[in-house]
Amino acid sequence: MSVKYNSSFFANLKYDLPASIVVFLVAVPLCLGIALASGAPLFSGIIAGFVGGIVVGLLSGSSLGVSGPAAGLAVIVLTAIQDLGAFEIFLLAVVLAGVIQLILGFLKAGVIGYYFPSSVIKGMLSGIGIIIILKQIPYALGYDETREWDFMFFHEDGQTTFSNLLNLVDVVTPGAIIITTVSLIILILWERPFMKKIGLFKVIQGPLVAVVTGIILNIAFQNVNGLSLAPDQLVNIPVSEALIGFFNQFTLPDFSQFNNSEVYIVAITMAVVASLETLLCVEATDKLDPQKRVTPTNRELRAQGIGNILSGLIGGLPITQVIVRSSANIQSGGRTKTSAVFHGILLLGSAIIIPYVLNLVPLASLAAILFVVGFKLAKPSIFKEIYAKGKEQFIPFIVTILGIVFTDLLIGIGLGMIVAVLYILWNDYKTPYHFNPKNYKDGEPVRIQLSDNVTFLNKARIMNTLYQMPDKTHVIIDASKTKNIHPDILEIIENFERNAKTRDIVIEMNGLEHKDGKDPVEELGHLVLKRSKSKSEKTVVI
Repeated sequence: MSVKYNSSFFANLKYDLPASIVVFLVAVPLCLGIALASGAPLFSGIIAGFVGGIVVGLLSGSSLGVSGPAAGLAVIVLTAIQDLGAFEIFLLAVVLAGVIQLILGFLKAGVIGYYFPSSVIKGMLSGIGIIIILKQIPYALGYDETREWDFMFFHEDGQTTFSNLLNLVDVVTPGAIIITTVSLIILILWERPFMKKIGLFKVIQGPLVAVVTGIILNIAFQNVNGLSLAPDQLVNIPVSEALIGFFNQFTLPDFSQFNNSEVYIVAITMAVVASLETLLCVEATDKLDPQKRVTPTNRELRAQGIGNILSGLIGGLPITQVIVRSSANIQSGGRTKTSAVFHGILLLGSAIIIPYVLNLVPLASLAAILFVVGFKLAKPSIFKEIYAKGKEQFIPFIVTILGIVFTDLLIGIGLGMIVAVLYILWNDYKTPYHFNPKNYKDGEPVRIQLSDNVTFLNKARIMNTLYQMPDKTHVIIDASKTKNIHPDILEIIENFERNAKTRDIVIEMNGLEHKDGKDPVEELGHLVLKRSKSKSEKTVVI
């Protein structure tokens, strides 16, 4: 049952402000951690966070959705920065991705998310989760040269992700391992049901406690031999002495790369994946909304596009609506978009006021947070759920994961889609319409009822059905309810007409006619749908 809220701004402020604080406390470590996982300047994660909160929050039609940098894009971002050669060139791709999203919104492409099989989408998220876990292991162990790490499985030096992990044994830092372990214990404890029953712990979130604990341990280890952390193992956000210095931290895109074709490939990739992730999150957030409000998806795409244009222009990561922050907003009692906007304002203020504190955060603490994020994306229960649905769901799911882990994101999604489509085509081929030759009785007419919309994907199925017909059969092809039929299907029916004359098959057609009275035996290409001349009926298109 839906819940009705007072629509007044001030009536909801007492709920939205506390929720915005909780979302802010969740967002800070995630913004930094995702920037770390993306191989981008950590400040770029904060920029994407406050742009997503303030700009997208104001423009979006989502009441409870919160936008910011997303873990699901980390793979694309890190690979793109390396392939393009400079962060400034990558920022141009972010701007162009925003333009593409804006165009998609105006073209009413908000339904695009419904055309991807859920098995492939869940495989994509699980694959990203596995990669995030694997690539955060060096940070968790305190390896000093983590900037060399990328999301590709095979490396230029002949090493792989797994062989590189084995080589870390001799270069770990005990202090980082302790911080990672303690942070993980805190994060796991905070997920336990008994902790969620305590009111205070609903406000103070586990990621914040893990980060604060990491700072305390970092300070405590500074004078302890063998446990102290090196500067490369800490967050490094430039410290501003004044507001002017703060604005100097923003980075402009390299507009001289407009003719670089690789920039456009990255932009299209980010636009598609970010839009898809946003639309999936919108659907999930609307389901969690106690009031069951429905977000206008085309408006959401336009808002995300404008947000990404601005984020790219000032040095931020790409933005999507994100389920972790959105669900935290709902669970904390947020009622309107005010909570998302205020969380963005708090993020902006934190970047100006407390960079000294942020620079005390160990990367090991952020790695622990990302371990949990990755686990939630690829937890065993997801594998069990997909497996229980059968091999038609499980195989595309697994193929997508393996493709992403061992190649890259686009290839993985492409392989998963190919397998999913092959299953559809195979099922379409092996299942005839309404005719089973085993149940056929001599003398009975066989009716083949065509659906409202018959596409080329039905070719194999229809051909298989027609050519199973026994000789001397009376076949009724009923297209009376058909609104659209592909020319390939009409050609199959005409070919069947020709063949039927040699097999003593009588064909009766409803809703189909031969234009200009042409004989199908003499000439093909004249079979068409009959169009009803009646105007009394009204059709509702859903």
